This record gives sequence, C-alpha cells and structure tokens, in this order.
Amino acid sequence: MPETVPTIEVATEEPVGLSEAEAVARLRAEGFNELPHSEARAVWRIAADVVREPMVSLLLAAALIYLLLGSRLEAAILSAFTSVSIAIAIIQEARSESVLESLRRMTSPRAWVIRDGVRRRIEGREVARGDLIALEEGGRVAADARLLRCHDLQADESLLTGESAPVNKALTLDDKVWGGALIVRGGGLARVTATGLNSQIGQIGRSLGALVREPPRLRRETRRLVRIFGLLAAGVCAAVFVAYGLLRGDWLAAALGGVALGMSMIPEEFPLVLSIFTAMGAWRMSRARVLTRDAAAIETLGAASVLCSDKTGTMTQNRMSVVEMRLPDDRIWRSAASPDGEAFLNLALNGVLASESQPFDPMETAFHTLAGRMGLQNDRDLVRAYGLRPDLMAMTQVWKNADETPRIAAKGAPEAICDLCGLDDAQRDKVMRAVDLMARDGMRVLAIAGARHDGLLPESQRGFTFAYLGLAGLADPLREDVPASVRACNAAGVRVVMISGDYPLTAASIARQAGLPCETVISGDMMQAMDDAALAKAARDCCVFARITPLQKLRIVEALKKDGEIVAMTGDGVNDAPSLKAAHIGVAMGGRGSDVAREAAALVLLDDNFSAIVTAIRLGRTIHDNLRKAMCFIVSVHVPIAGMALLPLLSGLPVILGPLHIALLELIIDPACSLVFESEAPEANVMRRKPARADAPLLPGRLLLWGLAQGLVGFAVLAAIFVLGLQWLDASQARMLVFCSLTLVLVSLVLVNRSYEGSLVAAVRKPGRALVLLVLGVAVSLTLILTTPWLRALLDMTPPQLVALSPAPLAAVIVVTVLEALKPFWRRAFAR
Repeated sequence: MPETVPTIEVATEEPVGLSEAEAVARLRAEGFNELPHSEARAVWRIAADVVREPMVSLLLAAALIYLLLGSRLEAAILSAFTSVSIAIAIIQEARSESVLESLRRMTSPRAWVIRDGVRRRIEGREVARGDLIALEEGGRVAADARLLRCHDLQADESLLTGESAPVNKALTLDDKVWGGALIVRGGGLARVTATGLNSQIGQIGRSLGALVREPPRLRRETRRLVRIFGLLAAGVCAAVFVAYGLLRGDWLAAALGGVALGMSMIPEEFPLVLSIFTAMGAWRMSRARVLTRDAAAIETLGAASVLCSDKTGTMTQNRMSVVEMRLPDDRIWRSAASPDGEAFLNLALNGVLASESQPFDPMETAFHTLAGRMGLQNDRDLVRAYGLRPDLMAMTQVWKNADETPRIAAKGAPEAICDLCGLDDAQRDKVMRAVDLMARDGMRVLAIAGARHDGLLPESQRGFTFAYLGLAGLADPLREDVPASVRACNAAGVRVVMISGDYPLTAASIARQAGLPCETVISGDMMQAMDDAALAKAARDCCVFARITPLQKLRIVEALKKDGEIVAMTGDGVNDAPSLKAAHIGVAMGGRGSDVAREAAALVLLDDNFSAIVTAIRLGRTIHDNLRKAMCFIVSVHVPIAGMALLPLLSGLPVILGPLHIALLELIIDPACSLVFESEAPEANVMRRKPARADAPLLPGRLLLWGLAQGLVGFAVLAAIFVLGLQWLDASQARMLVFCSLTLVLVSLVLVNRSYEGSLVAAVRKPGRALVLLVLGVAVSLTLILTTPWLRALLDMTPPQLVALSPAPLAAVIVVTVLEALKPFWRRAFAR
C-alpha cells in the first residue's frame, strides 16, 4: 500500500525566534540542554587504583624495607615518589575528564535555531526553552518541541518509545517531537517546550549509568605484555630473593635487592605511553580538523588499504551553481548568457518550486541563486511535499496561491523524471543523449517537470500528469588539493575509490580530474545484477562507482572487506550510517553530515575535506610508528637496568642499583618514551610504503629482538665499566660511575630509536623541543648529584676524580656507534 504523507498546514503561530539575550537568560536560569553524565572518579579511588599498580606497590615495599633497616630518609623519599605518582595520576584524570567533556560537546547533536530573526547553527546543549529549531533529515531533535510547520516528516522515536517503525508527524493541536528522536525523512519547524532534565529523555537519563566499553585492542595487548613481564619479573625476583637470603643470610637486603630487580624488570611505562599517545594523537588530529570519536580508529588508520570517498563536498567544493539548461527542443542556455525566452524562465522557476523554500542542500541553493539572477519570485504557499524514495529518485512539491490552481514541480534523476512524465523510448533516448553530453563536462544533471492538478492530491508523485520541461546542469568544481592527495594515497598503497550518486559520465569526468583510473565505472544497475562474489571481484580493480544508493554503499564495503581490504569510508546521510558502521574506519562529514552519520563514524571531518582524510592516514601511521619506537625503547632500557641490578646479586660484587636509584632512572625513562617519541616527526617514507596489517602486534617479534639487542649492547658496556672500575675505585665511587654511565646510555638509546630509516646525524640535526628538554634535564640532574653532598649521601655515591668519570660519556658513544652500525642489518625487519 502507498505510504500516507502528512500534509503541510498553515502554522497558527508566527515563527519568531528568541533573542540572543533571552536565550542566554533562560540557559542561565534553567541550565544547559544536556543529559547528566557520570561524575569524575573520587580522588581516593584514583589513589587506590594507582597503589595497585606493580611499580607503585614495589616502591611502597622498598620504603617499608628501608624503614625496617632504619634508613628513614630513604623511606621518606620513596614514599614521596609514591605520592608524586598518585598526584600525576590525579592530574591526568582531571585532564582526561576535561578532554572527555570537550569531546562530549563536540560530538553532541547540533541544532539549527532562529534567533534575532537569523538562522544559525549551535551546539545542542545551547538550545533554550522557547527556541525555534529547524528539523532536517538526518538530524537529531535537540529538545522536546511543538511542531509549527512540517512536510513529509517522519521521526524515529525508538530511543524513547521502543517503537521500531518511524512515526509520521503532522500538525495537530498536541503533536510534538521529542528530544533525541531522529528525523529520518522530511523537515519542519518547531518551538522548544522542554530542555535538559525537563525533557522526556532527560527524565530517562536520570537513571542511566555509565556505559562500559571493551577496551581497544592495543590497550588489551599492552596489559597482556605488562602482565607477562610482571609474571617473569616475579619469578626471577623470588628466585633471587631466596638464593641471596640463603647464601648471605641477610633477608632484608635480599628483599631490597629483589624489589629493586622487580622495579627494573616491569615495563610499567607501556600503559602510560599508550594513554599519552592516544590522547595526543586525538589532539594532533583535531589540529588537522579531524575529530576522533573512537580511539581504536587511530590504531586502524595506519592499516587502511582502501579509502572510499564521496564525490560531492568531499572531493568537490560543494559550491554548486547552475551552469547550463537544455530545453526539449535542444535550445541551450549557459551561465554566461542571459536567458532567452519564457521556456528557460519557466524551467528555472520549476527548479525553485521543486526545492525547499529555505534550502540547506547546495543544489537547491543553486536553483534559488539562479532564480534571483533571473528576477523570479515564488509568492505561493507550500501545500504538500513528496520526498525522494529509493524506488523513485525524484521529489515533488505542490504550491498554491489564491488566484490559481495548485502548481506542481518535480526535479530529480533524469531516469526518474522520464518515468514520471511517461516518455516513450525515442523521447527517453533523446533526453539521455543530452544528459551524456552534459555529464561528459563534469556536470551533475537534474531533470525538471511540471504539472497542474485539481481535486484531491494523490498519495504518490506518480498520481500527477507531468510534462517534461528540460535539464539543468550543475557544476561543482574539484577541490584544488584532491589530485595531490590522491597521488599521496597511491604512493602509500591506499587505493582511492569514489562512490557517487551521480550519473556515470559525470562521476567519470570528476574521477579523471582527480587522477583516478576511470576506464571501468560500475553503476548501481550493474551492481544489481552481481552477486556478492562477482561484486568482490569487480571491486578489486574498479575505482569509480556511480548512481549508487546508500544500501549499495554497504554492499561495496562488505565486498572490499571480504577481499581482505581495510576500508575507510566517508558518508554524511542517515542511510550512510550502516556503511560507516560496517567500515573499519567510518568517516563522517562534520559540516554537512547528519548527526546519525556522526554518531556512527569513528572520525569526523570538521572541514568535509578529502585532504583531511589523507592527513589523518599520515598521522595515524606516524602515531603507530612512534608508539612502536617508544615500546622498543622501553624494552631496550630495562635490559641494562635489570642486568645491573641482577649482576651483583649473582656475582657477589657490591650492589650498585637500589630502589631509589631505579626510581630516579624512571624519571628519565617516562618522559623519554612518552614525550620525546610522541612528538617525533614522521619517517621520510611514512607515505611511501604499504599499509601495515590491521592485526599486527604492537611489539612484533623482530622489533622485540631489536630492543633486546640494544639493551644487551648497553648492558655489556656497563658491565665492563663496572667490573673494570672496581679495580681502582671503591664501591661508592663505582656506583657513581655506573649511575652516570647508565644515565647517558639511556639518552643514547633515545637517539638510536628516534628513527629506523634515517641516520643518527639526521635525527640529531632536528632534535625537537622534547628531546632538548630531556637532555637539559639529564645534564642538570647529574650536575646536582655530582655537586650536592646530601644528595650523594642519600644515593650512597662518592664522586671519583673527574678523569675517572670519562668512561661515562665514552659508554654512550660506544653504544650509539655499535647500534648505528647494526641498524642497516635490522632495517629489513621493519619493512612493511
């Protein structure tokens, strides 16, 4: 049965919006239009979580042992380190909450309101009671409101009612739209009656708890790595504790040595590094005008192998203008000329009558602009609107004034208008030949028809007797940066696929300008004849799809996924949500995209710009590279620290590193692996290599071996310095020498891991602010230790003669030289 389409009726209330001052006053008095969200965690709960971390637990254990040994100062300092760790965690939590609040505001539904007589777009939370809000397809209703005007309006209220079918909306005395409902078709105007907690969804929101999501894959993998290393450390520490206690009979010293060894072996920096890289990665993407809604997208971006992109507004400028009109008698008007004859004026007028009176769509704006140039005005009242349907890609609007019978105008795909007008094969062929000629010039072509009608209006557009009036060609220029962006994707092994609702020749023309291969264009009709296997095979080589419906977009995504591709997909409409969800990386348009598309996507392009997607891929690869460098560095530095903690316990030599020394070294490791590596510039070949595997481990075997090799080289050099130093230095002096050497070796490992592709000279030439600060911090710290008596006493160190410290910088030079010589042999291990 045909659907019943609600009729527009004349509003009884004049649509006058609030003034800005009134809106601000109501927001101040009644609160923002937002739902309650979970409060930040209490300070004591954060502290309790931090104390459960292995490293903090070991610090507390070491402080207790020092206290039992009577070393109150050492116990106090280690307790202070614990307090600092808790304070840092609380500060991070506060910053994270601030970032989450910003994300909540950026990703909340937006609303079109009329204030001071001006239509403007604001955040949904800023909507006030009494505001006039414009309802449009694909948007969420910002607050409870009473309808003033509507046409062809359907709302999905399942969020509130559980009713799966969209609800038809018409003007009645009590008809409302509820906040949180999704407009799935049509549009209208409504006055807000309740906001925030006073709305229907607000009352439900009072009882909602926080949603718990499964952590992203990298976070799970990081926890697994820490758990594995922790279990290994626990076993080694227990064995050393028992052996040392039995052999030397000093169980407190054995416990202290075991704690120090445990602190040296547990890579507790892994979760911290991942958190910082994820947060900073989202921030860096936001600077490129890309909003990250799902942190997992950052993990996947580096693996994207296919980028499916819209044409209009993404590859093109979304600034449409009518540049050509063709009449049925083959007369042509082009934008540089004045219209010649009543027929062109009638064609342009019907194009306006078939568009919204206050258009949002760039195509409809183009028709209004053309009508303004021609001096055409529409003084009629809208009576009824028939929207686009999947089976009929045309829209019709019915207008009437007091002096004439209803006037009907339709516009849409040429094939659909030909059907509505009942053209025979010869007439249809003539129209489609004209469409081909216009499409070859890159124009988007719409057909326009008109009709008159007396009596009751039919339930469907097909009930009118239309007359074909002609074609309108709209131009939407390609963005200037698209060809370069496409070339960058090709060099990076990312295939760009353009999916368009346009006519095939139009799509092919734009694809050719963008630099996409367009020898093969698959249309929606061709897809209909393909099964899934055939489509997967065809999609393997095709880069242009035309006349594609949103449901067919989903089929394309699924076909590419079954073929083993990692798919990034752009979309902006309500019906794009399934394909955005299905893609590995859904990318929504922030400017022209619907709220439901934004909610379904992992990334939101705030500028709707194709080059922003390429920038996001580049950033994703860089973040993944730098994260791996940081993880490799963490492995490499823990080997010499653990080795120097274990060697004296096994050999009977004086103990060099205690918990206090290792806690100080952590002050170098943490900023190095988080701040220095996070801010590293991308490798030169970051966009000249194939995408990484989506399921590739964060720390693959070859990278783990490279980190262990670096650590073993560092340990060998330090062990040699330690053993030889004991020949002419006492234990306290040797401790100073080894500590200084180890500190400089750690800095050298930072330099080695900054780049796997470039040389050390290139890395040092562009050090970066974070690296400079790290080196200065190390220099100041060592100077303080060497020159401050109470600090040396605390660390049980005695400075030897200056010449005796010369092996410390020499150790760093040896480590760098050996590892840079080995690096070319390891580069194959990191090839993508």
